[in-house]
Amino acid sequence: MARTALPPHDVADLTLAPDGELRIDWAAGQMPVLAQIRARFAAERPLEGIRVAACLHVTAETANLVRTLAAGGATVALCSANPLSAQDDVAAALVLEDGVEVRARRGEDVDTYVAHVLALLGPRDETAPARPGGAGGPHITLDDGADLLVTAHARGGTVLDGLIGGTEETTTGLLRLRRLQEEGTLRCPVLAVNEARTERALNDRHGTGQSALDGIVRASNILLAGNTVVVIGYGWAGLGVAERARGAGAAVIVCEVDPLRALEARMAGYEVMPALQAAERGDVFITVTGSRRVLHGEHFSRMKDGALLANAGHFDVELDLAELEALASGGHRAVRPLVEEYRLADGRRLNLLAHGRVVNLAAAEGHPAAVMDVSFALQALSVEQLVVHRGDLAPGVHSVPAAVDREVGRLKLAALGVRIDEPTAEQEDYRQSWA
Repeated sequence: MARTALPPHDVADLTLAPDGELRIDWAAGQMPVLAQIRARFAAERPLEGIRVAACLHVTAETANLVRTLAAGGATVALCSANPLSAQDDVAAALVLEDGVEVRARRGEDVDTYVAHVLALLGPRDETAPARPGGAGGPHITLDDGADLLVTAHARGGTVLDGLIGGTEETTTGLLRLRRLQEEGTLRCPVLAVNEARTERALNDRHGTGQSALDGIVRASNILLAGNTVVVIGYGWAGLGVAERARGAGAAVIVCEVDPLRALEARMAGYEVMPALQAAERGDVFITVTGSRRVLHGEHFSRMKDGALLANAGHFDVELDLAELEALASGGHRAVRPLVEEYRLADGRRLNLLAHGRVVNLAAAEGHPAAVMDVSFALQALSVEQLVVHRGDLAPGVHSVPAAVDREVGRLKLAALGVRIDEPTAEQEDYRQSWA
């Protein structure tokens, strides 16, 4: 039921809320693990009085996480982790139907994005005393790229005083937080949701593998079969992209800097070579590294006419867009809604998808809800762990407790109707004995 007193918010159009509600409900039907956690949270209220600030992709799946945390007693404020990932109808529904502070607009500029992040950490608005950003700021941060927690540390002062801890769901974000830890300036414990076993297997491999190609096909309408796809980065996400591309009939080349990952790709049957060599052969290039400038001017100058450039990493730094712009002496133009054609001096055309932003969210709908069911179950249980065990963890990046990882796996199997064996007492004794 729509509310008359609304929380602080900055969304595109509140009249979109009914469409957002339909989208959220559809996703909820594919998220049975989160539904089980929400039911327990509603009964036990383990997050009573906790202020949560979340900088995540504002999607229907995220809305179900927000509702789960709220069921546990938390007050949640949400902003978008990517200007092109926000679903405006979902943002409207969370404000109007749930009374959640949401600051997210699809296509927002950098200044607006920064303002939204700062608002979640800002001083208390006395007319809305329950929202995050009150005295001492939020208790818990949820990040997809670490912008919220890094900004909190950059501001310093009272915003850090009330922090119990945070979670992080990307490789890029964990790199940033570990740098803070190495410098001795990370002020709270952070659970590395991105490195949980269930997260790696489902979110990275199966989620990114499917959704990245979905975004590329939606944006370009390209036929993958018969083309050569170059995957830059062979972590769990790159592995998934390579698998799906090969399954669609593409020839796949993998480029890596880690010798063990490169060996793994070679033993999986892929061609492995330096990116400069692959630049001459690829039809579609997909970066999945979490690093910057992995494709730059020297690569662009060797590419075929008509090559597609897509990024499946979190930040839009993996493709050097300044060098692409500099090479495009013939200018560039939008040839499809999310395809920009850059014309080089010799007439070759390179096609950039989704402005170099994470293609599975900017050009498609992100990971399927069944995948985010696992990711957000991990998020919800990690928040509970931080609250229940507050003060037990030292500042720093920590693994998600193995028991939480196993519980999410168990719940997902149960939702799929899958049963597995259990070790016998004899087997457990054998495994734990040194003799």
